[in-house]
Amino acid sequence: MPDNDPLQNTSLSHQIAEKITNQIMSGELQPGEKIIEANYAKEFGTSRAPIRESLYLLATDGLIERIPRRGAVVKGYSEMEVYDLLELRMMLEGLAMKRLADLEQKQPTIKKMEDTIKEMDALDSRDDKAYALLNQTFHLYLIEMSGSKTIKDMYTRLSRQLLVLQRMSFLEEAHVRKSIEEHKVILDLIKKGLVEEARVILDMHNQGIISRIEQKIFPHKK
Repeated sequence: MPDNDPLQNTSLSHQIAEKITNQIMSGELQPGEKIIEANYAKEFGTSRAPIRESLYLLATDGLIERIPRRGAVVKGYSEMEVYDLLELRMMLEGLAMKRLADLEQKQPTIKKMEDTIKEMDALDSRDDKAYALLNQTFHLYLIEMSGSKTIKDMYTRLSRQLLVLQRMSFLEEAHVRKSIEEHKVILDLIKKGLVEEARVILDMHNQGIISRIEQKIFPHKK
């Protein structure tokens, strides 16, 4: 995964944060559910200090929120917040595509994207969590190719929230297969230097994700 992957950190607080993130992604922890610090202290054999640090990290990433007299709970997203997050993602990726230049210098990243697609192809398409992680990796490489630290930093700040939301769009095997094929088309167009055409497909790809999340979270929109 890209060097700035927010999930890659071996400190105890980050391990605990990753555990909680995985529980949110899997649905084990639901929006509004309280995070019980004592459970994680017991599981990891630690004091409350690393737990509280992990909760601080997750609050910064927008996955939990602190509510007076309740403590830390899993964040639920309003309809506007969901659309804001997904549209910000589209805007940043679209801007990154416009920054693509000198593809010869991007070959190492293109190779990583090819390897990511191979991993997608080899994955059990019913494993929506693993696919969501690979999907995020591919999109982070797109951002990386822009060469813009500003775009990369802004995108990374949204990564955990987007990961949780995007997983909801890959709950059906057909959606996973469709997504893989779209990634292949996007990368093929980029390799041919057809960046604008790739951007159009990327926009359609992202619109599809928005539609699927819309049907999952906001069924009244059907």
